[in-house]
Amino acid sequence: MALGWSEITLNVIAAFGPVWAAMALVLGAAWALRARLGLAGRLFDSPVGMIGLALVLFWALTALLADQVAPFDPLAQLSGMKNKKPGWPVKGAPGAYYLLGGDNLARDVFSRMVHGARAVLSIAPAATLFAFMAGITLGLPAGFRGGWTDAVLSFVANLVLAFPVILLFYLLVTPEIRQTGVPMVMAAALFAFPVAFAVLMVSSRHGGVPGKLWPRLALVLAVGGWAWLGLAFGADPLGVFAMDPNLLNVFVSVVFVNAPAVFRIVRGLTMDVRARDYVAAAQTRGEGQWFIMLWEILPNIRGPLIVDFCLRVGYTTILLGTLGFFGLGVSPESPDWGMTINEGRKLLTIHPHPALPPAFALMSLVLGLNLLADGLREQSLKH
Repeated sequence: MALGWSEITLNVIAAFGPVWAAMALVLGAAWALRARLGLAGRLFDSPVGMIGLALVLFWALTALLADQVAPFDPLAQLSGMKNKKPGWPVKGAPGAYYLLGGDNLARDVFSRMVHGARAVLSIAPAATLFAFMAGITLGLPAGFRGGWTDAVLSFVANLVLAFPVILLFYLLVTPEIRQTGVPMVMAAALFAFPVAFAVLMVSSRHGGVPGKLWPRLALVLAVGGWAWLGLAFGADPLGVFAMDPNLLNVFVSVVFVNAPAVFRIVRGLTMDVRARDYVAAAQTRGEGQWFIMLWEILPNIRGPLIVDFCLRVGYTTILLGTLGFFGLGVSPESPDWGMTINEGRKLLTIHPHPALPPAFALMSLVLGLNLLADGLREQSLKH
């Protein structure tokens, strides 16, 4: 006998039990340490920010604990469960139900929604972080030095930004482009920026102390080079740093599209603060340009960058959902929310339940990121 809607609701809430426990632990620890957390700790004074934080934390922990939350394998097809309504009992498994129904291939919609969080959040934040490293590495010298450096870098950034985003994504993730080797070349260039960023951070900080500089620099180059070879070229023999070709296409596309926008933000903020007293004081002390940019300017523009990071992860989530909807996601069987929505919308008038849960999940995550960004902006303006 199928479950009623009240029973389905209670069972769904109970299934997320590990997530509720982890949320309580994280938020409790954050509350106890809020005085030491700076801008993040001040979020507790913002109702909007706390709602956003709760939504983002819920889906982040769902992605982390997906194996404990999902009752079924998201790719498993169970006999007799094709397009079954929410709350339908699983044949041959007493007490087991497809809480949100089955899809057109007899897979559990609830399990696919839960694992879809992992599919999205394994790409969006990391790719956005890589884009920020590229944008910061190029935006700081453009804004600080000006002149031909600014002119050349701004021209390249504007060139990329002038291209329609969706069309650019479509061109970069199509299977045919992989045969040209373009994604690998782009990955080699874009994935070098995090390594360069780390090298510049270490060398500018410890440049005058060889005893500290060279060991740290050697460690950064060893780990960074290892990661770069594995991610860009698949040349990691241990497989620690490896990326599926489909995932590489999507990842590179996200970094390539977001980096110019981050560059413009960093450039504008740098131009705004480069004449401040603390910059002049650092120049008077004889500090190098990269030290001033990375250790004087960057910490003082971190507030707007943190806000933009949250917003940009939301934009990236929407773009990933759009790619999945067009069948250009990580893989055809992936529980990616966009792909699941696309599969469900084909039978939307007859069986709406496969498309609605991933659509709601995508909407709630993006809403949470936007509210979190609003809360961070609100608190940053108060101090």
